Amino acid sequence: MSGRSRAAVLLAAVLAFGAVLVPSAQAAPKVPKTAVLDGAALQRAKVRLDQGDPQLRRALRDLTARADTWLDRGPWTVVDKPKPAPGGDVHDYLSQAPYWWPTTAPTADNPWGCPYVQRDGQRNPEVDSGTDRQDVEKVFDSTYDLSLAWYYTGKAQYARKAGQILRTWFLDPATKMNPNLNHAQFIPCKYDGRAIGIIDFSQSYTSVVDAAAVLATGAPGWTSADRSGMARWNADFLGWLRGSDFGRQEGAAGNNHGTFYDMQLAALAYAVGDKDLARRTVLDARARRIDPQIAGDGSQPQELARTRSWHYSTFDLVAYTRLAAIGRHVGVDLWAYRGPEGQSMFKAVDYLLPAATGAAAWPHPELEFYRYAASDVVHAAADAGDAAARQAVPKLQAPPGGDVWALRPAAEQLDSIAG
Repeated sequence: MSGRSRAAVLLAAVLAFGAVLVPSAQAAPKVPKTAVLDGAALQRAKVRLDQGDPQLRRALRDLTARADTWLDRGPWTVVDKPKPAPGGDVHDYLSQAPYWWPTTAPTADNPWGCPYVQRDGQRNPEVDSGTDRQDVEKVFDSTYDLSLAWYYTGKAQYARKAGQILRTWFLDPATKMNPNLNHAQFIPCKYDGRAIGIIDFSQSYTSVVDAAAVLATGAPGWTSADRSGMARWNADFLGWLRGSDFGRQEGAAGNNHGTFYDMQLAALAYAVGDKDLARRTVLDARARRIDPQIAGDGSQPQELARTRSWHYSTFDLVAYTRLAAIGRHVGVDLWAYRGPEGQSMFKAVDYLLPAATGAAAWPHPELEFYRYAASDVVHAAADAGDAAARQAVPKLQAPPGGDVWALRPAAEQLDSIAG
């Protein structure tokens, strides 16, 4: 062998040895095709975490602490409730109106204690047993936490648990839920279901839509059949929302119910590929929602009339900020809109800032005030360019479980009164 040949062999050996010692550059994480969350922002956060960003590491500890609590819980299913929905199909979702109470003690002839009367803002504890409401909230929360924990850590147990929960509730023939809400928020002896029961899903189901999109980036155990199954369920549910009497009634609602309906409709449309419907829904929300619902000073009169005015003011803004996030994906800047009287989402958030930062008391009725309830919507406004909200962020009260906005930049209702 010539000297040149020996040198070439030696060089190749050195390079091969070096390749063993020096790891190759880590592949960039995939961008989830999320409907509400900004997939590109998730990707950037993942890269920063992989580089050891200390702030995000603290947020990740809070996120994984949440995810860890779900690993030995569930899965849940609609077929486990003690009695089926009024139609008799155990696969139909069932929930009970939370603010309706019996007027008499139950008897053999009147087992529910009918008639029922409404007590706004006062939750009847019996609604948390015997229906699907509590379990579906666990499905929404757990799959969101677990899918994000998997995306940021790569730990397979998070993804596999999220997949098991989603398959059990939505896909497995023996345990799946029918894609309708015909019996949501029924009132004993009065209604078998109500249109306003759609908010059981519209306030949180978009978290499931995004969780499935996160898992679709390559989560272990989440198969192509699972992806196709969730896409079909979403398409069927979207069809029910648009075509049912309950769906049309909820879409016509003028308060937070209408805002959440639009948000859910737009997210589902985007998820199933109907970007035109998603875009139209966000565009229509300007004159259809913001103009009549938000006053020129930023207050939300219909929400201020409630006994839980702080809760419902932040609640409605959760829907608005999430709808604006969907708009970002379809080329609509809902934050930039100004109504004929100066109405805007920025003004609505700014109206909350004195109470959100602790600078002033909330001047409206509220049965149970939690300052942290506004934290996410203030974060959303700050990210959208609101200078006042940006200055308020350091003064916000962290919600229970920590502030994970940096890893999950989409508003949640932090003071949930779902039970």
